Amino acid sequence: MIYLNGDFLPIEEARVPVLDRGFIFGDGVYEVIPVYSHKPFRLAEHLLRLQHSLDGIRLQNPHSDEEWGSLVEQIIASNDGDDQYLYLHVTRGVARRDHAFPKGVIPTVFIMSNPLLAPPRELLATGVAAITADDNRWLRCDIKAISLLPNVLLRQMAIDAGAMETILLRDGFMTEGAASNIFLAKDGVLLAPPKNHLMLPGITYDVVLELAAAEKIPCEVREVSEYELRTAQELLLTSSTREIMPVTRLDGKPVGEGKPGAMFARLYRLYQSYKQTTMRGSAKILEVHNR
Repeated sequence: MIYLNGDFLPIEEARVPVLDRGFIFGDGVYEVIPVYSHKPFRLAEHLLRLQHSLDGIRLQNPHSDEEWGSLVEQIIASNDGDDQYLYLHVTRGVARRDHAFPKGVIPTVFIMSNPLLAPPRELLATGVAAITADDNRWLRCDIKAISLLPNVLLRQMAIDAGAMETILLRDGFMTEGAASNIFLAKDGVLLAPPKNHLMLPGITYDVVLELAAAEKIPCEVREVSEYELRTAQELLLTSSTREIMPVTRLDGKPVGEGKPGAMFARLYRLYQSYKQTTMRGSAKILEVHNR
């Protein structure tokens, strides 16, 4: 079951007009929200990021936080599985094809659910491979825009190379992965690139830094050079659906000792403990906080 413009219906019955600006221009934004034990993960933070993206494309939010919370709750209840991930999609709506913003148009709102599967244990035990590429995307990567063709092409480069992710470099510094945030570990210090217009501000990225700070793991949030990337003892990728995963090969060469390291093991345990305590306990289904 999905939600589309006021209706709950089977996804096979959903229809969007061909003049929707999301179809014509990629004019819209989206969010991906993990759900554990029927509870959305950090819903308030995801809705805040959605608002940031809407502000970035100058599109009024079609719902209040409370309304979004209600829609999310209904979608979760309408689909099978304790663990899901929700996809929220908002476009500028249906209008005559013209680059200028249309007036008086109602935004298109679409929400669907998919099963959320934990990363395979064998990949957590061995790690995954990544490649590097120039970050040739636009300069507003902080907007979670539906026009993802550059990310799609960059991610496909990794798939073609037998890797999981493409780590992006711009002007000699690492930005992020094609579909993830990237952390480095060196000499016991966790390094992360700063939130700015060149990367998407990840919700899981925030959780990792919060957990590291609470456990007094040394952290540095700053620009990370390509040299630091290539000489890191550990590389970690994070995202809402992959959680935390170790990268053990980069451009065909081993990262550190070529196996998941102590930093990954520690942060993975902390993340799973946080998830178990926060999301699988008896907390309310929704906790939407006022901005």
